[in-house]
Amino acid sequence: MTYRTLGLLVTLALAILVAPLAPEAQPAGKVHRIGWLHYGSGPSRRLGGAFRHGLRDLGWVEGQNLVIEERFAEWRLERVPDLVHELVTRQVEVMVVSNTRTAERVHQVTRTLPIVVCASGDLVTAGLVASLAKPGENVTGLQLLQPDLAGKRLEFLRGAVPQVSRVGFLFLGPRDRPLTAATLRETETAARALGIDLHVQELQGSPDEFPQTFAALTQAQVRAVMVHGDPFTYTHRARIAALALEHRLPTMLEGRVYVEAGGLISYGPNDTDMFRRAATYVDKILKGAKPGDLPVEQPTTFELVINLKTAQALGLTMPPSVLFQATEILR
Repeated sequence: MTYRTLGLLVTLALAILVAPLAPEAQPAGKVHRIGWLHYGSGPSRRLGGAFRHGLRDLGWVEGQNLVIEERFAEWRLERVPDLVHELVTRQVEVMVVSNTRTAERVHQVTRTLPIVVCASGDLVTAGLVASLAKPGENVTGLQLLQPDLAGKRLEFLRGAVPQVSRVGFLFLGPRDRPLTAATLRETETAARALGIDLHVQELQGSPDEFPQTFAALTQAQVRAVMVHGDPFTYTHRARIAALALEHRLPTMLEGRVYVEAGGLISYGPNDTDMFRRAATYVDKILKGAKPGDLPVEQPTTFELVINLKTAQALGLTMPPSVLFQATEILR
């Protein structure tokens, strides 16, 4: 045997010994699994993209170290418990939801699985956390401060429609739900301070009632309508916007998605930023943090969005003082 042949045999043997250490043969790292439970058929591309972008910024890559199990209640809250059980069998480590009502239903099913809410109402009032600083149980996330913004919304509405003196407040009943009751109280207080007569109009939860509802608002001689944000009004936001336009009623809304659907004006937290920030909670929990130890975050950036096309259709000339304050104007 020549030295050359011996060298080749040694090289081949070494290659065989080293082969198991090649990168593709290494044990794969843990793939984490989260559940994303949607009240409807899914978030808008903008909000869904913001959440996923936030995860990517933190090093979570779908198909590599993360799997997102999405489920859709299709606007039926009674489906939530079954979907939760299904996700639990998939061994998800965190449950992500978008709003308070969905969080309430999930919380009724599990008090141990971490729940991250992307854009909730008042979690303390809803009884889902003990306090913002120390949630205590298995729920945390970001909340919208909706009741606290009632006065500011009425101010912007008065600025956009200076002659308005009677405003309708449209919400999904029952009115004794903690978050609804808190929002209604704040709105009534703000209306009294501004000298505005508030007409409260309760929805029962059927889209068939909308024509009758807006006829009642017109009969009550309201000159503008505030719409309380809720999964139901969110689902039917385009229908609400169309009927408000048909009845010549300017609308003040709680988020830009309503304005994108044809509403007049909205004032509220930057929901894109909130969905992106929700990813930080998922990241911390996957790395071992307990949701009860993660303070609930409140928004720091707010946006005033105006639909100029809707204003023109209503025959409104938006005052320059309002336009100047707008974060975005949709034309």
